[in-house]
Amino acid sequence: MRCICLHLLTALFLASCGDSGQRADLVFIQSAEPDTLDPSLASDQVSMRISSSLFEGLCRVDENGEPQPGMAESWDMSSDALSYTFYLRQGILWSDGSPVTARDFVASWKRTLTPATAADYASQFYVIKGAREFNEGTLTDFSQVGVKALDERTLQVELVNPVPYFIDLCAFVTLAPVPVEKIEKLGTTWIKPTHIVCNGPYILKDWRVDDRVLLERNPLYWDAANVKMRTVEVKPVTDANTALNFFHSQLCDLLMDKGMVPPSLTGPLKKQPYFHTGPFLGSWFIRFNVTKAPFNDVRVRRAFALVVDKKRITQKITNLGEQVSEGIVPAGAGQNYQPPKGLGLDIATAQKLLAQAGYPGGKGFPTVDYLHLPLPLERNIAIELKSMWETALGVTISLSKQEQKAWVASMRELNYQMCRSSWVGDYNDPNTFLELFISGNGQNHTGWSDSRYDHLIAQAAAERDATKRNLLFQQAEQLLVSEGAALVPVYTYVGVQFFRSDRLGGVKSNLIDEHPFRCMYWK
Repeated sequence: MRCICLHLLTALFLASCGDSGQRADLVFIQSAEPDTLDPSLASDQVSMRISSSLFEGLCRVDENGEPQPGMAESWDMSSDALSYTFYLRQGILWSDGSPVTARDFVASWKRTLTPATAADYASQFYVIKGAREFNEGTLTDFSQVGVKALDERTLQVELVNPVPYFIDLCAFVTLAPVPVEKIEKLGTTWIKPTHIVCNGPYILKDWRVDDRVLLERNPLYWDAANVKMRTVEVKPVTDANTALNFFHSQLCDLLMDKGMVPPSLTGPLKKQPYFHTGPFLGSWFIRFNVTKAPFNDVRVRRAFALVVDKKRITQKITNLGEQVSEGIVPAGAGQNYQPPKGLGLDIATAQKLLAQAGYPGGKGFPTVDYLHLPLPLERNIAIELKSMWETALGVTISLSKQEQKAWVASMRELNYQMCRSSWVGDYNDPNTFLELFISGNGQNHTGWSDSRYDHLIAQAAAERDATKRNLLFQQAEQLLVSEGAALVPVYTYVGVQFFRSDRLGGVKSNLIDEHPFRCMYWK
């Protein structure tokens, strides 16, 4: 294990704490710098983790990952499950002391759905009547969208179809309100510590890029009395060994990102009392950019998929008990969904497909690039994949790495050929994975589109029978993974948390890998 001496770590840590050198109540290390803290624009886990500490929607999740009342103290659902009426709490406030109202939700949801905002997660609102049409520009009158403020404390939402996970969705940070008037006045600078106004359990005290984000308990939060950690420091550390040194030196209290486990130390770490794991709805997979040669040919994509030895990756590299994946949806999601059989390991068929595509034995095939994150685990997987593809197909693979911000931008702009990807379910339902790949979804990032797939997902949305709904999802997943081969599912994540459970409470493994800082406390 590569070491950093303790006195140097301590000096670096105290320097990040400011002139006073005072340690935050909770110091948390994550693997990357947040891309944005704007709830409408955040689309990666490291950004959302902080954003959801600053902003709260109608609901919030607890330490078990379950939705609970948030800004709304209660709600009613119509008998046909197509209409919800939310009743906001009395006296809820923004951090500047102004009231949070139902109209703030309407204005915020309108902002996210406005095409010019370019919110990747705008599709989360498509379950609401008229939301898709407004976001796609075919409807310009937002009053026709199914969200209305009946008065200052009452919000009514009309859905297109019954949505079994709608309350879970209401706890998702994209649906949280933001101070729209302030944003319109200040533009992108509204998110800076000197300007930001929020309504969550924490306020943004300081943000030094690539150094730290400092959160401080929001005294005006409706449940502030139950927020035990007064200050939380979030530090981005990309090197797993460095992060572990911080933890062992007690300069940080909590690590949670899967990539923060050095592959060479997985065995010994699994035996430690501070090492905690648990299954959750997360998939690790490989995306293809289907808009550019050679991966615009489905035969090439299928050939590459058929030579990925998934067991070799989980048993040789990740080694945390991950299950290999048939599909993009983890088995058991929602109401016992089971993915269809995907593309297994079949080198002979892969070689035939590549030959049919015009590259027998890899002859004439251009050098293609695989993009990954700069973490030891990701590097080791990349090297293994390179070996699989080159050995089985006779092709040449180059490897490139990018920090998380650049990696997200490359996917969003389709500026890659193949790249590592992952997705953590936003709620416990197959839809949170499969909806990503409908035509025009801001999170698709493959360029793949199939009207049959879109139709199946739409049918599933309207289907109330769980068995029939799962069958529609299975048919769609078969198109995505096997017939279209837009991606290669590899394994289902196992959640990892480093913390001393005899001291730190409020951290629990759960299906959506959500761990709110407001729930944490010292024993």
